[in-house]
Amino acid sequence: MSDRTSALDSVIFGVDIQSGDVRGDTPSYALVVFDDDRIERDVVSYRKLRRRIDNEEPAIVATDNMYELAKDKDELVHLLGSLPAGTQLVQVTGAEQPESLSRVASRHGVPYGKDPMQEAEAAARLAAANVGQEVTAFTDRTEIKVARGRSTGGGGWSEDRHTRRIHGSVKRRAREIAAELDDAGLSYERDVTKKYGGFSNAVFTVEGRPQDIPVSAGRGGDVRVEIERVRRDGIDFRPLAKRRDHVLIGIDPGTTTAVAVVGLEGELLDVLSTRTADTAAVIEWIVERGRPILIGADVTPMPETVEKIRRSFDAAGWTPDRDLPIDVKKHRTRDVGYDNDHERDAIAAALGAYDAHADQFDRVAAKVPPQESLGTVLSRVIADEESVETVLADLTAEEGDDEDEHEHVERELTEDEKRIRRLETQVERLQGHVETLEETVEQKDERIDALEQELTEARSEQRREARTRREVTRLERENDRLERELDVERETVTELEGKLERLKALWKLDHSNFADVSEKKAGLVPVKVIEQFTKGAITDADERVGLAEDDIVLLRDASGAGRSTARLLAEVNPRLVLRNGRLSDMADRILFDHDVPVAPAELVTVQEVDELAVAREDEIEAAITDWQERAAKRERQQHAEMVDRLISEHRAERPTE
Repeated sequence: MSDRTSALDSVIFGVDIQSGDVRGDTPSYALVVFDDDRIERDVVSYRKLRRRIDNEEPAIVATDNMYELAKDKDELVHLLGSLPAGTQLVQVTGAEQPESLSRVASRHGVPYGKDPMQEAEAAARLAAANVGQEVTAFTDRTEIKVARGRSTGGGGWSEDRHTRRIHGSVKRRAREIAAELDDAGLSYERDVTKKYGGFSNAVFTVEGRPQDIPVSAGRGGDVRVEIERVRRDGIDFRPLAKRRDHVLIGIDPGTTTAVAVVGLEGELLDVLSTRTADTAAVIEWIVERGRPILIGADVTPMPETVEKIRRSFDAAGWTPDRDLPIDVKKHRTRDVGYDNDHERDAIAAALGAYDAHADQFDRVAAKVPPQESLGTVLSRVIADEESVETVLADLTAEEGDDEDEHEHVERELTEDEKRIRRLETQVERLQGHVETLEETVEQKDERIDALEQELTEARSEQRREARTRREVTRLERENDRLERELDVERETVTELEGKLERLKALWKLDHSNFADVSEKKAGLVPVKVIEQFTKGAITDADERVGLAEDDIVLLRDASGAGRSTARLLAEVNPRLVLRNGRLSDMADRILFDHDVPVAPAELVTVQEVDELAVAREDEIEAAITDWQERAAKRERQQHAEMVDRLISEHRAERPTE
């Protein structure tokens, strides 16, 4: 809603139907361009009118009937949506139930005539005086939509990268718009749809009109930005000037001036306290908040400043019989809020004026019919001291006055005059039709040129994209090939590094002097560890450190081995097998048969050196000697058992005598 209270200093278009009908033949319009300094009059077609509105962007397009510019509600909404951002459509005759243009013009002292050009001028002058209702189908909120500017499909091998880039661009543009709205201090809500790589769209609902938003609609590359005002459910009307109801005013003058505004039902509407505003500024502040019918003070007689303000509004005055005591002021204002004593005194004065006339307000309200304004009647009853009946009679008489619309009989035209008028109408219609056709041809030529330019640019872009896709595809294939080769080389390096580490470790242990081992560890021999007495563990140890003849082998867990596992270890032909735990009978027999020495691990001190085990040579020799002694004893025992068995078998075969 506009808060202007004086004539506009912007360009205003006054419009009225000249001939034709917006629902039928192509209409022509009487157009008056009004801006205080000049008045331009012209007769234009609807298309030319729209073109001038778009080019000149007037502050107001004023008419006495909004449906002279649109044949129905849908077309009116479309018209409102296509007007420039700073242009308002104003119906100067009112809202849903408009008055006649002649009555409105007469009430506001604007010249009026029945000729369409005169009606258009009257509409422009009324709008310049802030008379009328703005017609709107949109709220003061704006929706900004940030979305993908192109499809995410068809990217070939690069489709994922293509999609990620588009969604990333949408997200980046959405963040830029959010920063611009924050910098402008605009309140907004944001709703985003997250997709792979960013946003597929983002919708900002901004508290403001498009002209207040520092964002432009457009489409570029991967992103498009659309700006639309939020639609209302229907058509709405808003007065050009603020509504100014009748009110009561209380004033406390002084170094700090306080003013209170009270409604006709005794409710506090607003309060002001200021040390800087002069009388003119105070009057302007009151004008913006209503039309005073009573202005009161808390002291008697009325101070000169308050009297001056009262006379400027031609309002009635009120003062108490004696200065209001402080306790009375505090008691009367106990239910309302104020910031200082000056505001309290002004509120007390306004409420005191209301209390003094409350009964009179009730009596007048009981006599005023619903269709009449109570404030208008009260202002005349209180300020002019007229009776309620007299005021109501005057208002009724004004409504019943003839609206200067007396019909008059025109003389009958001659046949030649009728023919001339028909021909003039036909020529005007044909000229309008020709103008329309020329505009259509011009628009189509412009459209063809634009489409040809778009086609050329699209083909160039398509060729560039095709070349880019081919090059990207080639580079991606080359990159894949190099990555495969790199993976193979890495595996080879890893394998060789493992072999090198094993060789280094074996080299350290196979050299008798152990140059990298301290002197205290001289006389050590390497011990190769097998975690379990299984085929898998034997194979793993062979791959890690290598198993060779005459190695010292440590079985961390010697249990569970069978015939084939024992044979696999025996084929290595180790110098000594140290065991933790007990060997199975089968494994013990096979190792014994292959002359593989086996000793408990407790007999030898095994230490870890550089992730490999070592043992002292003398302990190894002692363990082997111990096994040899046990093996010899075991062989003698086996021979004895074999001799006993043979003797037993021989005796069993001899015949009994």
